[in-house]
Amino acid sequence: MNDFKTTLEERKAKSTLQVLFKVARLLNAQAIERSNQEQRWGQKLRPSHMAIFPHLSLKGSRITSLAEEMQISKQAVAQLVEDLEQLKIVRRVPDPTDGRAKLVQFTKSGRTGMLRGLDLLTTMEQELADIVGVRRMADLRTTLSRILEHVAPQHEKRFLKK
Repeated sequence: MNDFKTTLEERKAKSTLQVLFKVARLLNAQAIERSNQEQRWGQKLRPSHMAIFPHLSLKGSRITSLAEEMQISKQAVAQLVEDLEQLKIVRRVPDPTDGRAKLVQFTKSGRTGMLRGLDLLTTMEQELADIVGVRRMADLRTTLSRILEHVAPQHEKRFLKK
């Protein structure tokens, strides 16, 4: 068991992506905590709530589409949507292309909260720039943007094939 732990820690220490994932998780938790302190939604947003936001189209998304993209059950997405409806962040509206279906979309309060959240991320980035330097933060953004240009189309191809 000790050998495994040593090997695991050595490999994790050599992995740039492991560091990236860990930093992303920690910054996400910090952003959620700070957002909860600022937003005063009435109850706390959780990481699972935040996970739906990148997948939610501004025009609205069906729960089935969200579940497929997030790779979780429709029931789990429906529960997240219900939580976010209670917080008045999203609402369900009739789908204009199918009267039986509903679309989940941001409310005005939800859109305002998203912009505040992005302002918070800007503040956090400035705080990190104070630690590592403005130039390094700019280089990090450029590097991550280039990686995203490569990774995003691969993800979209995989998702659209289903």
